Amino acid sequence: MGIFSKFLSKIKVSDVFHKPDLEEVESELIAADLGAELARTIIEETRKLKSETPEEALQSVLLSHLSKKSRQLQIQSGLTTVMVVGVNGTGKTTTVAKLAQMFSPQGLVVLAAADTFRAAAVEQLQTLGKRIGIEVISGRENSDPASVAFDAIEKSRDLSASFLFIDTAGRLHNKSDLMNELGKIKRVIEKVSPVSEVLLVIDATTGQNGLQQAKIFAQAVNVTGIVLTKLDGSARGGIALAIEDALDIPIKFVGTGESIEDLAQFEPIEYIKGLIS
Repeated sequence: MGIFSKFLSKIKVSDVFHKPDLEEVESELIAADLGAELARTIIEETRKLKSETPEEALQSVLLSHLSKKSRQLQIQSGLTTVMVVGVNGTGKTTTVAKLAQMFSPQGLVVLAAADTFRAAAVEQLQTLGKRIGIEVISGRENSDPASVAFDAIEKSRDLSASFLFIDTAGRLHNKSDLMNELGKIKRVIEKVSPVSEVLLVIDATTGQNGLQQAKIFAQAVNVTGIVLTKLDGSARGGIALAIEDALDIPIKFVGTGESIEDLAQFEPIEYIKGLIS
């Protein structure tokens, strides 16, 4: 059920928002993790917009704040190389396996376990790779993540693979070290093969903290798209709109469950409809 469903049901008999209505909508927007400033902007735009119903006005304004950039994975001729970044605990490693499962029908996929500082992440990706029949390239514990990524590029070329998804470290306790490491991985890869995408994984339940994560990663590496995890019935999900409005980085995929198949393309119109109705 959308976060405004019960509220909107009270005002559908009217064709306008009154001031108390708008104040209540603003509170709902803030509670949905859009942030106070964006919530106020949306309310002002909704107030000025002429539409058939209050719900249509709100839907139109919300939709206008989403990115207009492509939400398709940028597939290259030959090898499409995708770095997957994000803080620990967002579902990053699982998302890498879900992406592999999603794109395996389009060509051979290879995975790189470049989160070498966390043995559990390497083991998790190896287990998931084995389950879905996809090769995982890994190194020794605490080995250089960039060297693992480089080896994965070489192996992908040897196999004539179509896709390489690279899982990276997600430690935020030392921000500068993490961002330097991600930058190094990207530079090493680009010496031999272009990086097609840098996908940032964000947990939808983290609220405004997700926006701060997006800002930090966008400054360090050229984030081209976002994967929003845990966007299910328990998540408010408004952070998706807040991120796209602030950074113009499109959300490309959403994780909706624990199963390896629970990854879908982000559909803007369906997202907005689900948010408010």
